[in-house]
Amino acid sequence: MGEIQREPMSVRNKEEEEEEEEEAQVQIWKYIFGFVELAVMKCAIELGIADAIESHGVPMTLSELSSTLGCDPSLLNRIMRFLMQRKIFKAIPTSHGFSGYAQTPLSRRLMRNGEHSMASLLLLESSPVMLAPWHSLSARVLANGNPSFQSTHGEDVWRYASANLDHSNLINEAMACDAKLVVPAIIQGCSDAFDELSTLVDVGGGNGATLRLILKALPWIRGINFDLPHVIDVAPKCDGVEHVAGDMFRSVPKADAVFLKWVLHDWGDEECIQILKKCREAIQKENGRVIIVEAVIEEGGKQDRLKDVGLMMDMVMMAHTNFGKERTLKEWQYVIKMAGFTSYIVKPINAVQSVIIARS
Repeated sequence: MGEIQREPMSVRNKEEEEEEEEEAQVQIWKYIFGFVELAVMKCAIELGIADAIESHGVPMTLSELSSTLGCDPSLLNRIMRFLMQRKIFKAIPTSHGFSGYAQTPLSRRLMRNGEHSMASLLLLESSPVMLAPWHSLSARVLANGNPSFQSTHGEDVWRYASANLDHSNLINEAMACDAKLVVPAIIQGCSDAFDELSTLVDVGGGNGATLRLILKALPWIRGINFDLPHVIDVAPKCDGVEHVAGDMFRSVPKADAVFLKWVLHDWGDEECIQILKKCREAIQKENGRVIIVEAVIEEGGKQDRLKDVGLMMDMVMMAHTNFGKERTLKEWQYVIKMAGFTSYIVKPINAVQSVIIARS
C-alpha cells in the first residue's frame, strides 16, 4: 500500500493558528491575574477615590488627592496608574499646570452613593465570604459534589446571612444598588406591567429600596415589602410601603400583583415552582400577575451585548447557591407552566435582566 498523501496546511490556516497562539500568550496573563482588577477596584471604593474627585469638582493632582484621602502618595500613584490604564479614571491638565485625575462614566459607578453606583454590588462579590466558595467550585461540579458556599461556611447563604447581619446588610445594599439601575429601565421599557394595579408585593424585597423607587414613579400603588424577619427588622420606614415578615415558601401577602427581582435565580426548579405557586395564590384572579425580573439566557442566534454578564451570573449562582441558576427561555417556560400559570410574556429592557409577566 502506498502512503496516504496529506494535503499541506494552507497558508491561511497557518496564519490563523499563529495569530491564535499570539493572542493566547496575552490572554492567559489576563486570566492568571484576573483577580487584580477586582481587588484594585475594591481598594478604590474603600479609599473613596471617586467620591473625593467628584466632591472636589475639578481634576485633582496626586498631591491633592493623597492629602484628601490620607494616602501614601507613591502607593496611590501606582493605584491610579493601574486604574487609568484601564480608563477607569483619566488625566486632565489643571490650572496649576500639573496633570490631574478626573472622573469617567466608569469611575462614577465606583462612588458610594452615585446615581449609577455599583459599588455595593462590587463590595458584596469581593467580600471574603463570597470569594471563599469559588475555591470549591471544581468540587461542586463533581458528581457527588456539595454546594460550594455550604461546604465553605457550613450553611447556605440565607442561613449564614440571618446569623451574620453585617453580611445580610451587604446583600441588601447590593440589591438596592441593582434596583437603582433596573427599576428606571423597567419603568421606561415595561411600564404596562403595572397597569391597573393598586397593590404590589415585592417578595424578597430586602430593605424596600426597589419598592421605594417603583412608588416614586407610580405613587398610586400601595407597596408591601415582604422578606425574612431578620431583614424586615432593619428595613427603614417609608410612606406607602408596609413591611411584612414571613417565608415565601409558606405564603405570600395578598396583592394585585407580585414582584420578584433576582429571587428565583437563587433556587432550583422545584423551589422556583413552589415559590411561584405561593405567588399565584396571592394575586387577584382577575388581571392579577406575577412580575419576574431575571436574566434570560439566549441560546444560539444573535446575542446581545450583556449575554456574557448573564453567563457570569450563572457561575455566581453555582458558587453561591445550592441549586440556583440563570435560565434559558425554555427553562423559564417550564417553571412558570408547572406553577400553574396559563400565559406569560417576556419583555427585554435596557438591563441584564428581562421582565417576565406571568398570568393565571
